[in-house]
Amino acid sequence: MSQSDLVHVDVAIVGGGMSGAVLALSLAALKGPDAAPLQILLLEASAPDLNLHPGFDARAIALSAGTCEALARHGLWPRFAPHCAPITDIHVSDRGHCGQARLSAAEYGLAALGQVIELSAAGIELQQAMAATPQIRVCCPAQLANIEPEEEGVMLTLADGARYRTRLLVAADGGHSFVRQHFKMPVSRHDYGQSAVIATVKTAQDLAGRAFERFTDGGPLALLPMQDGLSSLVWSVPRDEAQALMGLDDAAFLARLQQAFGWRLGRFERTGVRHLYPLVLTVADYPLAQRTVLVGNAAHLLHPIAGQGFNLGMRDLDLLTRAVGRALAAGEDIGSFEVLSGYWQSRREDQAQTVWLTSSLAQLFSNHHAPLVVGRNLALSLMGRVPWLKAPLASRTLGFVTDLCCQ
Repeated sequence: MSQSDLVHVDVAIVGGGMSGAVLALSLAALKGPDAAPLQILLLEASAPDLNLHPGFDARAIALSAGTCEALARHGLWPRFAPHCAPITDIHVSDRGHCGQARLSAAEYGLAALGQVIELSAAGIELQQAMAATPQIRVCCPAQLANIEPEEEGVMLTLADGARYRTRLLVAADGGHSFVRQHFKMPVSRHDYGQSAVIATVKTAQDLAGRAFERFTDGGPLALLPMQDGLSSLVWSVPRDEAQALMGLDDAAFLARLQQAFGWRLGRFERTGVRHLYPLVLTVADYPLAQRTVLVGNAAHLLHPIAGQGFNLGMRDLDLLTRAVGRALAAGEDIGSFEVLSGYWQSRREDQAQTVWLTSSLAQLFSNHHAPLVVGRNLALSLMGRVPWLKAPLASRTLGFVTDLCCQ
């Protein structure tokens, strides 16, 4: 394609990580009244080597039961399932105090509360699926240089001079979204003063489907079950301690981890490479612009407590796909204000409640003020004994929320 050629597409997605790839494949399954599929452009800045791609790094993520159901609706779950480890029980506790609560799949008549998948494995499956889908054009590496909104579309110019016009532009380009910054969309930010240390670890006792959320003096520590008897560690610590943890050798790091988590799973035996991520809440106040919508981390970057990040984003992708599908069936313009504003109306309450929940938990369990410590442990103890008190946490954990059920 010469630099002067203009290519027309129906949807352009900026960002080829989990959110962008899942959305591209979900939209590719839609057809309009003429049975023609959407033509989709996916722009990704990072090289396709999955070991280098920031969206498919060493992390593992928890997929809620609702996310797994949504992936199944869009035909993607069979690709993910072989790489997943089920979560059958979740144990929540406050280190050094008596408060604790448990969630079990059996309580809710489910085989699993969710599943854990390594992002690298998910990335390989998504890349293979997109390569086998003719209507998805993947440009990678591709650097978006300019965005020009027009009445009938959005003009995109890449750094190499290539030009595309799209009816709908979707930003799935993460917490530092180029698209969001280009449109000068206002955001609300809160710096938690923490960083997340992420690694794969091995404990003497297999988690066997159990996930742990342990609130420590420095911040929450989560262990998620993985395949092959491994565990995914997400340990939030004060930022001034994070670098010191990263600088320890493996034996010293495991000793510190043992001290923070305790001996419930026996000895921490091994750790993989550690990664560090600063924790800063970033939420777009209004994630819409001319024929443009933000999804996933571009719209809301959360604290990892309670594992809500991708699950909230998956609900974005699910409802956006449904909104586009309805517009196609009705012969409407998929990038119109009416379609996008209808989508946002279906998302805003869930987003606000999930942001509030994760932020409140992160701040409540990082506070050492005595009355708060007593109050949160009383709340955890009551949740463990009175089922309806843990219903709000359970609904977010499972990923089944009211606005989805009403669609």
